[in-house]
Amino acid sequence: MHLTIITPDKQVFNGEIEMASFPGSDGSFQVLNNHAPLVSSLGKGDISYRTRETATNVYVEGGVVEVLNNKITVLAEKAS
Repeated sequence: MHLTIITPDKQVFNGEIEMASFPGSDGSFQVLNNHAPLVSSLGKGDISYRTRETATNVYVEGGVVEVLNNKITVLAEKAS
């Protein structure tokens, strides 16, 4: 599964992952391989994702996430 996290300023992450968790505006949710198509707004909180080697958290201050055909695209207002 492929994850891309971008802000208006920069690309934060672009690579293959095994799973990801998101701070949805109505509650957190997790995405695994072959997840159903989804578009959701994000609230403030951590995006957590795991590659084969590491687990990482990225704090975002809102945005949008799209899941489609094992590709996850996050457009975040701010990320750190």
